[in-house]
Amino acid sequence: MVSIYFVGTYNPMMCGIADYTGYITGESPPKKWGVISFELEGEGYREPLIKNSGMPAGQVWYGIPSHTQFSASAILKGIERLGGGGGKPVLWFQHEFGIWRDSQKFVTMLKDLHLSKIVTFHSLHFQSAETPSGLRKGEYELLQVLLPNIDAITVFSHGVHRAITLAFPSYRKKVHKLKHGILLYPEATRLKQKEAREKLSDFLLESDLEQVIKEKLNRERVFLDSNAVIIGQTGFLDPGKHSELLYTARDRLQRMIPHKRIIAVRIGGTRESTQKTYAEKLRRRQDGINKYLLELWLPERMLPIAQRAFDINFYWPRDCSQSGILAHALGAGAIIAGRDLEGVGETLKEAGALVDTDLRRLLMKVKDVILNPELSEKIEEKALKYAAKFSWKNQARRHYELAERVAASEAS
Repeated sequence: MVSIYFVGTYNPMMCGIADYTGYITGESPPKKWGVISFELEGEGYREPLIKNSGMPAGQVWYGIPSHTQFSASAILKGIERLGGGGGKPVLWFQHEFGIWRDSQKFVTMLKDLHLSKIVTFHSLHFQSAETPSGLRKGEYELLQVLLPNIDAITVFSHGVHRAITLAFPSYRKKVHKLKHGILLYPEATRLKQKEAREKLSDFLLESDLEQVIKEKLNRERVFLDSNAVIIGQTGFLDPGKHSELLYTARDRLQRMIPHKRIIAVRIGGTRESTQKTYAEKLRRRQDGINKYLLELWLPERMLPIAQRAFDINFYWPRDCSQSGILAHALGAGAIIAGRDLEGVGETLKEAGALVDTDLRRLLMKVKDVILNPELSEKIEEKALKYAAKFSWKNQARRHYELAERVAASEAS
C-alpha cells in the first residue's frame, strides 16, 4: 500500500482545510500517512489555533515557512523528517488560493517534486462568466500550467469536473470527482430537538458570552419557547457568508407565519480584521429579542447540537464553492435551506435539502417545512443517507484507491 503525505494546513490551525485533512487522516490506515504543514509560530501560518488542542504526535511536520515561502526542498525535508510507512510515497496537496498565495511558485514547486502528486482543489468555480467553461480566469490560468505537472487532481462537484474537462479535454483522465467528506454525529442525531435546544442553552449560559447577552437569552427564553422557530447559522463571521440576510429572512418569515415566533440566531467567531469589522455590522442588526449575534466559536461537540437545535440552518453566501459547515450539518441530520450556487447548491440538491436560486421561493419552501413537520423528517432521512454515503471513512478509502492507481501508473 502507498503512504500518503498530505500537504497543507493542519490542526491545531483553526481552518476548514485543516479540519478536512484531520478527518481524512483520522480514518487513514495506521502508519500509512503523514502531514507536512505550515509553521505554527513566527513567520509561519499565523492563523488562530484551536484552544486546548494537543499537538499531533509523530506523523506531522510543521516546517513550511509561510504562505509565500514554500518550496520543493521544504516538502522533501518534511518527508525525510517523517520517515515513511513503507510503500511508495504519494504527495497530496490541499489547494485553496488563500493558502497557496503565489500560484506560479506553487506550480514551480510541483515541477521540482519528482514524486507522485495529487492536488485537491477546494475553491474552484463552474458558474463564472469569465471563461467559456465556467471557471474563473485565474483558475483557468493556474490549471493550464498545473495540469501538465501533476498526476491527478480531485474536485468536489460534478460542475467543477465538467468545467475543467471542457476547458482541458486532453487532461480528462487526470481529473477525478471525490466528494467532500461528512462527519457523522450519531449522538446528535439521537437527540430530539427539544433536548438539543436545552443542551445548547445550557452551554451558552455557561460560556464566555457577555453577561448581558446571557441574561437576554434567558429572559426571552430563546431556546426554551415551544412556539419559537429558530432559523440559525454557524461558522466564521465572514462577509462572504452574507449573514445579515439571516435577519432579513427572519423578518420575512415572521410576516409569512405571524402565529409563530421566528428567531434568528447567528453563532460564530472572527479570526482576522475584515471579519471583526463585519461582526460590528452584524451587531447593529441584532435586537436582543428575536435577532441575535452570539460571538463565540462552538467546540466540535457543540456544533452538531446547535445545528440540530435550529429548525432551519440558513445559508445564502455571496460567493462560495463548497462549505465544511454544511457538511457538518448534513452529518447531524439538520434541516438546511440554502442558495443554489456553485458546489454548495449541487451538494444541497443531492442531499435533499431546501435549495433555490431565488430567496423568496426558498422562504416559501421553508414556510412549508415549518407548517408541515413531517417534511422535516423526510429531509433529515435524506441528509443522513447522503452523510453515510460520503462519510470520512468511505472518503479516506477512496483517497487511497486513487493514490494506488496513480502510484501504479507512475511505476508502469
